[in-house]
Amino acid sequence: MDTRGVCLVTGAGRGIGLAIAERLARDGHRVALGDLDDALVQAAASRLPGGPHVGLALDVRDRGSFDAFVTHAEAALGPVRVLVNNAGIMPTGPFVDEDDAVTDAQIDVNLRGVIHGCKRVLPGMLARRGGHVVNVASMAGRLAIPGMAVYCATKFAVVGLTEALAAEHRDTGVRFTVVLPAKVTTELAAGTDDAGRGIPTASAEEVADAIAEALRTGQHEVHVPKVVALVHPAQALAPRRVVEAVRAAIDDRRILTRLDGAARAAYDARIRRVAAAPRR
Repeated sequence: MDTRGVCLVTGAGRGIGLAIAERLARDGHRVALGDLDDALVQAAASRLPGGPHVGLALDVRDRGSFDAFVTHAEAALGPVRVLVNNAGIMPTGPFVDEDDAVTDAQIDVNLRGVIHGCKRVLPGMLARRGGHVVNVASMAGRLAIPGMAVYCATKFAVVGLTEALAAEHRDTGVRFTVVLPAKVTTELAAGTDDAGRGIPTASAEEVADAIAEALRTGQHEVHVPKVVALVHPAQALAPRRVVEAVRAAIDDRRILTRLDGAARAAYDARIRRVAAAPRR
């Protein structure tokens, strides 16, 4: 991105979202942080350097909540230059055992939330012939992982959505970036020390740095760490039997057999609360 401006970050109360907000604030942008936990996100916004910044309640599952978030952010800070759709949840476990409410919550947060954000900010960006939408997907948006079937489905969908929007609006001045982190050392990865052994790892700050670089360069697809970019092409080119043999050799079903449930209990409880909560 060539000029500083107003950046919206969803799921910004903690983890990757907070790291993104902090990096953008250090780069001189005015940042609106959105999160279900409005007290948490307001406190986070008050600690950011520079400013002004705002922390606002946001339930990405609800289009009305997203509308209010953008309206209040623009009233406080000005027209949106960047939207980072970061909010997401990552349940794990056997597909057939997953509660329907948890399945619905993943679709609502991970996919429908991204759609809501894009629909809300794009008209203004198109009218101004400028802006940048960053959708945080996952390595699991290119590489299917047993034990995370619905999560993978939502992240594959975000990758496809971003690619289609980039093609649809290629001549408008609006840019689109999809971010595919591997395992990130935040609460989402709790309990995966053994189950995720061997998977490339990045910090939330590294993801934030990669997004800041994409805003400067306009890069469409960003992998964190960069070595992850080699995985999908290698899998796509290899014969299916070779892919299956490699997956078996590395025990790609470890999420189902080696997850530390005790270490993950607090995060799983938070997911269940999100799934049970009425939309705002």
